Amino acid sequence: MAPKTIKARPTTDFAKESLFNILGNDYDFEGLEVLDLFTGIGSISLEFASRGAKKVDAVDVAIQNIKFVNKTAEELQLPIRAYKYNAFTYLSKPHAKYDIIFADPPYGMEGLDKIAQLVFEHQMLNENGTLIIEHDKRTDVSNHANYVKTKSYGKVNFSFFEM
Repeated sequence: MAPKTIKARPTTDFAKESLFNILGNDYDFEGLEVLDLFTGIGSISLEFASRGAKKVDAVDVAIQNIKFVNKTAEELQLPIRAYKYNAFTYLSKPHAKYDIIFADPPYGMEGLDKIAQLVFEHQMLNENGTLIIEHDKRTDVSNHANYVKTKSYGKVNFSFFEM
């Protein structure tokens, strides 16, 4: 259970289950390398790791989130490593390539389109990799060249991008 001092909007269980059902059709989770941007309490990171991902890098700007994610990963012996970074700074100086990059920025955040721009500009996805951005219904990212589709689950939308 996350401490009350952590302010985060975790992905709803319904939306998370739907997302992982979609991904399960396209990916064998065993051995995946994942980047979780705006990780918050790390629920997406934990889900990937518990399904067999080889490596999950989690990025968030809040140190209390990073401490919580690292402590939880250590306790559960999961391959998650959380880093304190601004997500845009992290994307501007790529550290690795990933099979899946998941970004859950604050809803209504300005500059959301820059996430996809930086991921593809810096070639951060492995071959057949996918970028997924979670956003609200008011946000439209379909004008990006690598946009594939958006799936909606209540108030939660997941937009998918590929090479």
